[in-house]
Amino acid sequence: MTPDNAPEGAHASRWSDLDRPPLNTASLRRGILVPGGLWTSLEVVASTGSTNADLVERAASLEEGAVLVAEEQTAGRGRLDRSWTAPARSGLFVSVLLRPGAGVPVERWGWLPLLAGVAAATGLARSAGTDMSLKWPNDLLVTVDGEERKAGGILAERAGGDAVVLGIGVNVTLRADELPVPGAGSLALADAVSTDRDPLLRSVLRALEEWYARWRAAGGDPAASGLQEAYAAGCATLGRTVRAELPGGRELTGEAVALDADGRLVVSGADGERTPVGAGDVVHLRTAG
Repeated sequence: MTPDNAPEGAHASRWSDLDRPPLNTASLRRGILVPGGLWTSLEVVASTGSTNADLVERAASLEEGAVLVAEEQTAGRGRLDRSWTAPARSGLFVSVLLRPGAGVPVERWGWLPLLAGVAAATGLARSAGTDMSLKWPNDLLVTVDGEERKAGGILAERAGGDAVVLGIGVNVTLRADELPVPGAGSLALADAVSTDRDPLLRSVLRALEEWYARWRAAGGDPAASGLQEAYAAGCATLGRTVRAELPGGRELTGEAVALDADGRLVVSGADGERTPVGAGDVVHLRTAG
């Protein structure tokens, strides 16, 4: 028998781990779907390949503010086509559909994944009670035994001409022996005060709604909305020596000194020349001493 609070299609055998109860769909809807709010629908599924792929495929038939959550993703993706997998009910796997509209120039839509990063870090810090930081452009970091670890990430994808799907994946109760790579982390491993996924999800969605409203009201201007300042304040990459692995196999090593108006990371090389990096991978390098 499937309980009332189980995701649609869930079977009792899929939530036998009492440390990882299912999300309470009815309670989440009551807390998130409020009149006049951004969120217009919320669906929780037991398992899917990718919540982002599902929302992109269905975008034309959905209103802005659709939220899709999966208890398990079997083909989750991060940036640069990296895979993202985790045990069922061990994390937050959520995608949302946004339509920035005519009030926000398309050239400013590139700020949406950075906005999602600020919102996710803010919401998780509030609800989980653990320090969060951001690694440019879209990684969520926690500290585990004094070491910086990736506990989550953001993926933004266009869905037709007028929509963007934002995906947020967070490791919540992942145990050390379940980590996909040695450098990964989770809220539990970072000694979070709470790992209850229901309030965590509500907090992230509320922070995302707040930041999205501010950004849209400012016409997508990252400075006027406070987004650029907030991202820089929470970004662990700034002030660090980094290696940017650029498209085409090129590399750039230097100090990450700023975030420009387009959301690009500005890296100052050994010769003092400042280069904006808008794509590729960035590695935090350890400094000597």
